[in-house]
Amino acid sequence: MENLLQQLELYKKEITAETANTPEAVEAFRIKYLGTKGLLKAVMGEMKNVPNERKKEFGQLLNEFKQFVELRYETLKSQHSTTADNNNEKIDWSLPGDNFTVGTRHPLSMVRNQIVSIFQRLGFAIAEGPEIEDDWHNFGAMNLPEDHPARDMQDTFYINQNPSWLLRTHTSSVQARAMEKQKPPIRVICPGRVYRNETISARAHCFFHQIEGLYIDENVSFADLKQTLYFFVQEFFGKDTKVRFRPSYFPFTEPSAEMDISCLICGGDGCTVCKHTGWVEILGSGMVHPKVLENFGIDSNKYTGFAFGMGVERICQLKYRVNDLRLYSQNDVRFLKQFTSVV
Repeated sequence: MENLLQQLELYKKEITAETANTPEAVEAFRIKYLGTKGLLKAVMGEMKNVPNERKKEFGQLLNEFKQFVELRYETLKSQHSTTADNNNEKIDWSLPGDNFTVGTRHPLSMVRNQIVSIFQRLGFAIAEGPEIEDDWHNFGAMNLPEDHPARDMQDTFYINQNPSWLLRTHTSSVQARAMEKQKPPIRVICPGRVYRNETISARAHCFFHQIEGLYIDENVSFADLKQTLYFFVQEFFGKDTKVRFRPSYFPFTEPSAEMDISCLICGGDGCTVCKHTGWVEILGSGMVHPKVLENFGIDSNKYTGFAFGMGVERICQLKYRVNDLRLYSQNDVRFLKQFTSVV
């Protein structure tokens, strides 16, 4: 056994004298001493010849020898890495720096923020609600009972496990929750994503974004509605934009009207965007139906209100001349780089 101790000392001197100035030499050192057929493996194999009463003693010595060899290998490897880094990674400080791409908000976010900001100046607070909604808040509370034909106007995504739950088809459900929680006066703006089971095309998508507004108080009239929307149009589209109202039908408002603005592309002369009429429809509106107020315990003899709703994609299309709704959700950097965040 004394011969083995002397041999370990000789091996240490041999290993200490080893030098490796190239990656190939470092790898050769590893194979020679640490490989599966290397010196360390052979030395460890001598443990079978050590008497049982001395195995613990020699086990400690062999473990120290193993650590010595591994440390020497790591030292040689690190010395070579440092030398290689110094030789290969020379920085030319005279070269120009790399350009950093500055991000921006999505065009839909920019338009949504601008619309919300305008109504906030009129005293409207932001209200939000769940995108997975129950049938009552999405339809029933909005004066659309189960057999109401207006339900056919909205192709709905229902939840398979529970058909009474669905992906909201409009942010009117947020208005319903606002009336459920608050007492008049109520003045809220409701931005959010909505879902409808429609074929995706340049003019339609299965999800899009809406902003709806609700104002309930004593003596609220249709004139208040018109002046509120006039203010929005002039602030968003410009003072010279013309406005007109057309009678329409919505189950949750009576009377109801759709609002058109003069086409921004042709200036009202007629083009393909406005279908040669000179007008473009941007939102629906009306006085809150008394039945809707009564659904939430609001006295329809004392309080009146108006509501309106618009699609953010439609407004964004008019502002930026975007002719394909699919571009908004394709994450194409070439498309997104065209917009500058100012809101």
